[in-house]
Amino acid sequence: MNRHVFIAGTDTEVGKTRLSSAIVTWLNRSGYRAVGMKPVAAGSRPGADGPVNDDAIALLACSAPGLHYADINPCLLEAPTSPDIAARISGVELTLEPITRAFAVCSAAADVVVVEGIGGWRVPLGPQLQSADIVRELDLRVILVCGIRLGGISHALLSAEVIVADGFELCGWIANIIDPDYVYADESIATLDVHMPAPLLGVQPWQPQNDTGTIDPQLATGLRRLWPQAQGTI
Repeated sequence: MNRHVFIAGTDTEVGKTRLSSAIVTWLNRSGYRAVGMKPVAAGSRPGADGPVNDDAIALLACSAPGLHYADINPCLLEAPTSPDIAARISGVELTLEPITRAFAVCSAAADVVVVEGIGGWRVPLGPQLQSADIVRELDLRVILVCGIRLGGISHALLSAEVIVADGFELCGWIANIIDPDYVYADESIATLDVHMPAPLLGVQPWQPQNDTGTIDPQLATGLRRLWPQAQGTI
């Protein structure tokens, strides 16, 4: 079974990076050598050796050592907007070649590569390129991060429906509490659990922004369905 996974989201700002980072950290503590990858990132800032993206920096920080920033984030766009728009602004066209090349480096250095998507599933990367093309090219299973908030049910079900219709293995979904004031979180998760075409791996409680992110014990149990030999601490 392919151990590598793609972390999709129902939208932007639903916690993909924090959960991807937490999963990579957990795997590295659990007997696997794990790396987080952000193939395409939009929104950069100056770094010591050139422009960087904060999501990619977070993934690099928790990954097994030995990789360079460009291995984690081969396609970096300056403008903090949809990647197809950011690419047009920069006068470039995204292609799969640098992504597959970087993934080969990451997968050679790790047992598990956790590949984080950008935005939602249907956000275009260019005129002829979508997130689905990356998942297909790299032969990845998909975990869907569902932001639990008002309006999140439809986003989650539509995203799951399209992922399955596109022919991919949706191996599970994570309920991520992103609005601590939403009083119907439990009810929303129960509704999704009835209608989702994949198992609920676990619920990730709300975490303040200054929390670097740890895996909830229940979610760790669910993740062991995908990585059954993970035996480390949370």
